[in-house]
Amino acid sequence: MKFLCARGFFVFAGLLVCQFAAASNPVTGNGFGFAVVTPETASVTSFYPHPYSFVRPDANNPLSEGVPTVNFIARLALSGAPIHDGTGKYEEDSQIIHIRSKAGEGFVFMPFGIERPMLVASWEADSGTPAAEGLTVEWKQPVKSLSSVRGAGIEMRLLKFDGIEESLLLIPLGRVQAQSVNRRQALAGCSAWALISLENENDWEQAARDFAAWRTGLASRALVQREIAQVEAWRVKHFVHFRTDNERHLWRESEIMLRMAQCREPNRAGRHGNGMIIAALPDGQWFTPWVRDMAYATMALVRMGHRNEARAALLAWFNAQPTGRMKELVAGSDYQISVVRYFGDGSEEPFFTMEGSTNIEYDDWGLALWVLGEYTRQFNDSALLATPTYRGPLYESARDYVARPLLKNLEPYKQGLIVAADTSIWEERQRDKKHFAFSTAAAIMGLKDFAEVAERAGDTAAQRDILRQVALLQEGFDAAFIRNGTLHGTLEEGVKNDIDGALLPVINFGLIADPKVVSSTVERMELLKVASGGYRRVRGTYTDPAIYEFWYEKQEFLFVDLSLAELYRRVGRTTEADSMLRRIVEKAAVDHNMIPEMYVAEDCKLFHGAVGDPTGALPMAGYGAGAYILHLIEREKIEGRPITSTKPAQMSWGNIGSHSRVVSCLPGVSNQTEIAGADRASTPVRDGR
Repeated sequence: MKFLCARGFFVFAGLLVCQFAAASNPVTGNGFGFAVVTPETASVTSFYPHPYSFVRPDANNPLSEGVPTVNFIARLALSGAPIHDGTGKYEEDSQIIHIRSKAGEGFVFMPFGIERPMLVASWEADSGTPAAEGLTVEWKQPVKSLSSVRGAGIEMRLLKFDGIEESLLLIPLGRVQAQSVNRRQALAGCSAWALISLENENDWEQAARDFAAWRTGLASRALVQREIAQVEAWRVKHFVHFRTDNERHLWRESEIMLRMAQCREPNRAGRHGNGMIIAALPDGQWFTPWVRDMAYATMALVRMGHRNEARAALLAWFNAQPTGRMKELVAGSDYQISVVRYFGDGSEEPFFTMEGSTNIEYDDWGLALWVLGEYTRQFNDSALLATPTYRGPLYESARDYVARPLLKNLEPYKQGLIVAADTSIWEERQRDKKHFAFSTAAAIMGLKDFAEVAERAGDTAAQRDILRQVALLQEGFDAAFIRNGTLHGTLEEGVKNDIDGALLPVINFGLIADPKVVSSTVERMELLKVASGGYRRVRGTYTDPAIYEFWYEKQEFLFVDLSLAELYRRVGRTTEADSMLRRIVEKAAVDHNMIPEMYVAEDCKLFHGAVGDPTGALPMAGYGAGAYILHLIEREKIEGRPITSTKPAQMSWGNIGSHSRVVSCLPGVSNQTEIAGADRASTPVRDGR
C-alpha cells in the first residue's frame, strides 16, 4: 500500500517530531462510504459511495484488483471565492471535519445516524465577506442529466452520470436562492447540502424520507452538534491512564477511525461484506479488507469494549462468500477465512495483485481464531457460536472450515509440528514462500484460544485434540525457530528474515519462555533501525531499484515500532518504550491524529518526503489505530493497573525486566445482538473510574 506525500519535520525534546508543511488530508466516513477533504482550499476532493476500494472481482481480469468503487467528486469547494488559507481539524475527535479560514468556516461529515452513503457539506461566510452563492463542484464522472424532484416535502435535485450505476440525490439544508442551475453547478443557490448516493435511481423517494427522518428539521450547525453528541454516546468509557492530552486525543480519534473503517452496508444477494474492516482509509491507495489488519482492528474493538462492532466483524468473516478459492493449494481443505483479503462484496480475494499471482497466508486463520477466542471470553457470548452463518452455525464453521484446515496444513518438524510454508505476515511472493515463525505462532495462539471456544460449545473431543496439536506446535516452534539460542523469522536460512519485526508480536504473545532468547531478539532489532529513528520490517534483499519492494522495505513501519515499544515495556526498558510511543503520538497530533503505515526513512519517488514524514497507506486502521489502542491497553497491564480480567497470565521472564501478564482487559458485558447497519451504541465498559 502506498500514499505519496512530502512534508517537513523538526526536532523536539530529543525526538523526531513532525511539523508538516501541509498536513495529510483528513477523511470522513460512516460505514457506507468516504469523503476526503483538503482543508487548505476548503474543498472535498473525493466522495466514495462504498466503504472499500474495489466493489467486486473483475470477471474479465480475475487477477486484477477488481472493479473500482466510483469517486463522484474531483473538487467540491465550500466557498464561492478561492481559499488558500484553510485549516482543518476533527471536531471533538469525531469524523466531523471543521474547516476555518479568513473567509469563514464550514463542516464536512458523513453521519453515522443514517444508513446511507450521505455526505453533508456546509459553509458560513464571515461577516464582511460576501455570502457564497452555493457550493461549486467539479464532478469526477461525466454528467448525464440533472432534474428537479420533490419528496417528503423537500425540493431536491437528482443527478445521473454516464457509465456508472450510482446516482446522486442533492438535498439543500437551507433556503435555496433563485438562480439558474446547470449540471456543473448543481449545488448552486445554497451553502449547505446533503449528497446521498443511490445504487438505484428509483430509490430517491425512500432516500428523501430517510433523510427527513434523520434530519428532524434541524439546521446544519445543529446537525453537527447532534452528531457529536451521538458519537460521544457511542463511545465506551476509557479505562486507560493517559500521560498527555495528545495521547487521549489520539485514542479518541483512533476509536473513530476503527468505526469509520467498518462496513455497515447490509448483506444481500451478491453482497456479503457487512462488518468487514478495511486496512486503511482513503485516500491511501487501497482501502480494502485484509484479514490480518482486520484481526488487529477487531481485537482493539474487543478490548476497548465495543461489543457490537466486534461481533459484526466476526460475523463478517463467517458470512463472507464465496471463499475457499485456493482449496487445491491448502491440502485440499475447503475453508472459510480468506487466505489474503476480500473484495467489497465479501468474496475472497486471494491475490498478491502487484505480482499478479495468488498468495497463501496461514497466519490469517490463526489470527481469526485468536480474535474469536478473545471475544467469547470477554463478552461471554455463547449465543454467537450458535448464530447461523454461510457454512452453518458459527462454532461449527470455525471448527470445520478454519481450525481443521489449519490443522491439516501442519508439517512435522523433529518431534513437533510447524505450519506449512506460506507467505505470512509480510506477504512475500508466493514463489518465495517459507516456513515463517509468525504463522506458526499465530496458529498456536489461535488454536489455544479456540480450544476454550470448543469447551464453551461443549465439544470436549475437539478441545482435547486441538490442545494436543498446540503442544506439538509449541515443540515444533521451539525446535524450528530457536536455533543456537537465537530466534529466527523463518526456518529457512537467509538475511532477510534472520531478524524480523514479526518476531516482536511472537514474543508479546507470550510464546518465548527463555529470557536470553528475548534479550537477544531485542538487541538484534538494532539491525533494523533506520535513519528516521524507528524500525523497518526486515532487511530487504532486492538490489534493483525498479522493484517496488526495494524501496518499501527501506521505510520505517509503525506496527513494528509499536510492537517493539511493547516489548521494551515487558523487559523493563520503559524509558525507551515511552520515547517511541511519544514520538508516534506527537507526530500524529499535528496530522489530524491519523497514524500512517510508515515514516519515510529513505526518500524516493514511491515514498517521497523528508525523513520522518508519514508515508504509505494513511490513515491505517488495524496496524495504526488498532495497534495504538492495543499498545495503551497493554501498557496498563504491564504497569499493574487494576483492570478486570479473566485471561490467565502467560509470561514471566524473571530478571530480564518488568514482568508482563498477557491478560485480557475488560470486565464481562451482558449479551447483545450484532449490528446490522444501524447506528447503535456499544455496551460501555464499567471500570469504576
